[in-house]
Amino acid sequence: MILKSNRKQLVFLFFFKTTSCVMDGASCLAPGPPSLTSCFTVCVDNQCDPGSVCLPDSHRAENIPPEVLRQREAKWLDMLNNWDKWMAKRHKKMKLRCQKGIPPSLRGRAWLYLSGGKVKREQHKGKFEELDSQAGDPKWVDVIERDLHRQFPFHEMFVARGGHGQQDLYRVLKAYTLHRPEEGYCQAQAPIAAVLLMHMPAEDAFWGLVQICEKYLPGYYSAGLEAIQLDGEILFTLLKRVSPLAHRHLKKHKLDPILYMTEWFMCAFSRTLPWVSVLRVWDMFLCEGVKIIFRVGLVLLKCMLGSQDKLKTCQGQYETMELLKTIDTRYMQEGFLVREILELPVSERDIEKEHLASVRRWKETRGELHCKSLPRMHGAKAIMAAEPPSRQDLRQNPTIIVESPLATKSNGEDKERKNTKEQKNGKKNSSPTPVAAYLEPSEPSPLLKDAALLGSNQSLSSAEYDTYL
Repeated sequence: MILKSNRKQLVFLFFFKTTSCVMDGASCLAPGPPSLTSCFTVCVDNQCDPGSVCLPDSHRAENIPPEVLRQREAKWLDMLNNWDKWMAKRHKKMKLRCQKGIPPSLRGRAWLYLSGGKVKREQHKGKFEELDSQAGDPKWVDVIERDLHRQFPFHEMFVARGGHGQQDLYRVLKAYTLHRPEEGYCQAQAPIAAVLLMHMPAEDAFWGLVQICEKYLPGYYSAGLEAIQLDGEILFTLLKRVSPLAHRHLKKHKLDPILYMTEWFMCAFSRTLPWVSVLRVWDMFLCEGVKIIFRVGLVLLKCMLGSQDKLKTCQGQYETMELLKTIDTRYMQEGFLVREILELPVSERDIEKEHLASVRRWKETRGELHCKSLPRMHGAKAIMAAEPPSRQDLRQNPTIIVESPLATKSNGEDKERKNTKEQKNGKKNSSPTPVAAYLEPSEPSPLLKDAALLGSNQSLSSAEYDTYL
């Protein structure tokens, strides 16, 4: 098969076009325009177009009791308040918590910390505003504007043309083309940026996108897509070890990995999996690195092509491609997929070993690589070790502060007790005590200690304020 060097043509040629929607935490990959859609549709919201495949309640996100969710939120708040200590001394515990799933109320903040986007933002204050104020290269601006309506078109953030979601998506993608003019814009960056925007403000989403493109998936979006082709060869080599039967079948029918894994890897499965599974995969991906993306791809290939019974239905190249575009929903269900990912013995060392071998084969058959991408960082710990942050970089600065009724009541009682004590000691209460926006790391949260547990949709806040970071 001849690969086109033009990046836009290559992406358009191999992408399985789908459109996705997210409603109240559910997922729907619904049919888009006939010329752009694949035949894969999944819905767990019972609001999909006719012909979509609905998952029963048992296949939705695991039902976590509210008290357990509150406990997890408290643990994550402690980690975020002491991020450098947790990364240095208790990274294994942090990894286990990412594997369990990050609490929804703290997912955006956790992703920003895991990716190193928080540190980048603090080290380059004003950079996003500077890029945002610039006009942008017309050749990229035009392409970005045409892609905006294709990103999660049924999600409330992006449903309106010219709405705030599409505006922020445009700002983030345009800023990236100015940040990396030699790389420009690639269509696969849009769904990555859109997922980030669902969890954080535009500036944070920009730095999250920068980290994913430069640290987690370097070279994926550069001209020629050499990095994604190399990773396709790595995936195919690892498949031989994980599922020899699937490997032989794909080799027999001469199915190049670029045909079925391009969208999977370049979009980090955001356009392939049900929404709850996307979130769980991203929790682990941003913590542990690209090995999670490889594991997901290997699990799907093994499950779809790993037995003789399954191969009976795909006796040729076309039938195999159709099978991989209509992955059985059982294998993408959150609980099953996460278990399979964690059990698959594929490590960073395995990936780096095969990467070196793939680069060597590339040079022997095609010559030197044209794109010299940055070295890949395997997860949050590697990123932090490569660029150690200062305590100031990790300090939490809320963008929106809303006073909590519980905190107001608690502060009033504290002041009254303090005034009474001072009056007894004969001291004059000269000024009110300022309210701190955050607890000291060692203080237990009064919400956990005193407040009754409310509904499962209520997010845990800090003692004094509910914050959105």
